[in-house]
Amino acid sequence: MKKFFSSKPFILTIGTLAIASLLPFGVSDYILGVLTTAFYFAVFSMSWDLLFGYAGEVNFGPTFLIGLGAYGAGMADSLLNLPVPVCILIGALAAVIGGVALAIPALRLTGPYLGLITLVAVLLLQQVIVIFAGVTGGEIGLSMPDVLSVNSAPNYEYALAFMTVSGAILFAISRSNFGLILQAAGQDPIAARALGFNITKHKIAAFAISALFSGLSGALLVFYLGTASVNAVVDIAIGVRVIIAAVLGGRRTIIGGAIGAIFLIVAGEILRPLGQLSTLVVAIMALIVIMVSPDGLLGMLRARRTT
Repeated sequence: MKKFFSSKPFILTIGTLAIASLLPFGVSDYILGVLTTAFYFAVFSMSWDLLFGYAGEVNFGPTFLIGLGAYGAGMADSLLNLPVPVCILIGALAAVIGGVALAIPALRLTGPYLGLITLVAVLLLQQVIVIFAGVTGGEIGLSMPDVLSVNSAPNYEYALAFMTVSGAILFAISRSNFGLILQAAGQDPIAARALGFNITKHKIAAFAISALFSGLSGALLVFYLGTASVNAVVDIAIGVRVIIAAVLGGRRTIIGGAIGAIFLIVAGEILRPLGQLSTLVVAIMALIVIMVSPDGLLGMLRARRTT
């Protein structure tokens, strides 16, 4: 552990976070807004990486968990007028319950069938939101009476702190005995079972942890945006972006998910003057990186250090 805290990657991470914490004093509100959204997406991707990168379970519907957290918090605020922290916890709890309820039957299946179930779950959630428009806001969206802050700097600091704490916890989990068992289960479940590990129990726990952080991030995001809508938190395109970010940054690294998410969001904003072509250009850039380095951006950095 002492060796890790003195390593170059750790020192670089701390330095980057220190610089990021000072940005509100020197950049515009627009840049802070872009980065705030990117930080919440970073948690989405890191949570997804724990489930896929370590447990080896393909979740094609990360927005199912994100949406449960977002709408759980949003309805608690708009319908029950509960304090914001309580609403956020309710959103996280909704995501965990939904994630575990989905995982228990889904984990009985393997391969593409599990991924298909998670994808169908997103479509079902979208339909539920539309059908019960009276309480969910439907296609228009659910307006939030409360927000985290009306100022860009506090919103940015909340998002940065949340991403930092979430990343540290998820990284610690991935490096713990639990994370090693998950990795073994993902790579060779037969051998892991032969060693006496309860693979199903560990994978359900991984679903719950992933759901917790996805739900928390979804809840915080809607309190930042001031609205919960299908296009913002449940749309399949959002889930695809989360998956691409995790793979782009570096699978089975946790931190790579944050790097990939921030890269995609920032690159998309920089190329926004290109209009619809911006999405195509960002997709091509991501594809090139993945083809050149299957280990993602972190893999490219490691390769440079060893040459």
